Amino acid sequence: MGKHAKNTFIDGKGKEHKKYRDDNRLTKAFYEYELARLQEELVKLQYWVKEKGLKVAIVFEGRGSAGKGGVIKRITERMNSRIARVVALPKPTDREKTQWWFQRYAAQLPAAGEIVLFDRSWYNRSNVEWVMGFATEAQVQEFLRSCPEFERMLVRSGIILLKYWFSVSYEEQRRRFESRNRTPLKRWKLSEMDLEEHRLFVQYSKAKDMTFKYTDIKQAPWYVVPSDDKKKARLNCIHHILSQIPYEDVVPDPVKLPDMEKEAYIRPPLEDQTFVPQVY
Repeated sequence: MGKHAKNTFIDGKGKEHKKYRDDNRLTKAFYEYELARLQEELVKLQYWVKEKGLKVAIVFEGRGSAGKGGVIKRITERMNSRIARVVALPKPTDREKTQWWFQRYAAQLPAAGEIVLFDRSWYNRSNVEWVMGFATEAQVQEFLRSCPEFERMLVRSGIILLKYWFSVSYEEQRRRFESRNRTPLKRWKLSEMDLEEHRLFVQYSKAKDMTFKYTDIKQAPWYVVPSDDKKKARLNCIHHILSQIPYEDVVPDPVKLPDMEKEAYIRPPLEDQTFVPQVY
């Protein structure tokens, strides 16, 4: 089986399945089994963050279609949205354009007991804005000087800062864009910016390399997630997040549900209410 010494696993029902297909991609059974297991651990992490008052900020960056949204969706799928929230800011308003660059992102940082997942972040300046010409060279250089100090301040303040770059090849990005283009239900995900980004693929590579040169710092290093295989990327990223924040299982025990309190009350007839048609 190649590099996989053991290519089978036992699921929760005691059945044996293959982990990898012949093309080295994960089988659906193994992916879903591992995802469920990791999501259970994320819930444990959530309780720990809340109980200990931790502040966690996770940055997700990368090219369009690299899989950032997919992994964020799987991370938050089973979590409490009041504890783990997603920040995906739109383009800045005219007023925000006059603010300190980090200002509107700083307002979204976690308080005690919160996990904030940034679907793109302050790194827009040295990536999208630089490549597309939305920022001047002076603005980009100032960002590259300021960003490491900004992130060191976050870490010193007690924020756990994790930064992930989802790396997708030109060929895989093209395949995903073509799939979106063919599928009416996905076509809304293919924007003019995506088309420009694909055309300027090499420029984005330069932007990423420049960003890493200045901001891959000891206090807040970049972690690269190869994402041509989405399933592997999701599992590897979630597994790494769990490994970076020591936690214990403090999930509360099941509670006893109370019985309904008796009260003399007669409800109005059901016929007085308007129900949706029972089509299904």
